[in-house]
Amino acid sequence: MKYTLHQLEVFYKICELQSVTKASEELFLTQPAVSIQLKNFQDQFQIPLFEVVGRKIYITEFGEEIKLAAEKILNEVHAINYKALSFQGELAGKLKIAIVSTAKYVMPYFLADFINTHKGVDLSIDVTNKAEVVRSLENNEVDFALVSTIPKHLKINRIQLMDNKLYLVGGKPYKSKGTYISNKEIEQLPLIFREQGSATRKQMEYFLASNKISTYKKMELKSNEALKQAIIAGLGYSIMPLIGIKNELKNNDLQIIPVKKLPMTTEWNLIWLKSKNISTIAKSFISHIHDNKDEIRRTHFNWYEAYV
Repeated sequence: MKYTLHQLEVFYKICELQSVTKASEELFLTQPAVSIQLKNFQDQFQIPLFEVVGRKIYITEFGEEIKLAAEKILNEVHAINYKALSFQGELAGKLKIAIVSTAKYVMPYFLADFINTHKGVDLSIDVTNKAEVVRSLENNEVDFALVSTIPKHLKINRIQLMDNKLYLVGGKPYKSKGTYISNKEIEQLPLIFREQGSATRKQMEYFLASNKISTYKKMELKSNEALKQAIIAGLGYSIMPLIGIKNELKNNDLQIIPVKKLPMTTEWNLIWLKSKNISTIAKSFISHIHDNKDEIRRTHFNWYEAYV
């Protein structure tokens, strides 16, 4: 057998994602290139590694065993690479971060210079819901998390990165009168909510309850992107974080509807467990954030500060 590390990596990623298409996206390869590597890898075994039913790929029991072996081999290869870089005096290893879905508009800008400077640092970002982010942090599966509300049951350290501003947002059809919309008018709007457990939803519910605005939850969506598209299509209105709608505001696909007690403002916080044994890479990243966060805000979020 003469399979390559590249074939192992391709096969492992397909097993992990259960999809050739998704694997090709994560590996930055074309789908045909991934399919060829998978076929070449399979040709070296007499037992099937996978089965294709319809358009879905299923890993066989034998394939699962090979996946486990591939994971161990790839981890050892990464370890060798990290050690080589460390002996050269460079930062090397993994940086793992869990973020809530809206934070994908924030976190990359605070990471870019650090990752580009330290080529030996591999970055893993898990974009998920708030409950999963907190669970990952609590179980020590990640180095950091980026959230807009602090989990009160955990003892954490934090760095405030920037404000998180939330406004009432509508699509093109809404005809603004140039004045604040009343609570009674808000009650007449078809409101769209994020899913249960979302920090954005909690803020929206708090605003409605504290202002005694009566409404019913006709529709809820599980991602910020889905929520944007629903509003653009004319399905309703929602209270949304400003950070995720820059382009839609610029293109006039969305508009901010003036409300007296909005925006609500929370904070984007980079957090980590006080009890965590911080790695050298994590310590370096904390220093990077402390030293550069103001400049990052000025460079990349100047537009954001214009909204009050």
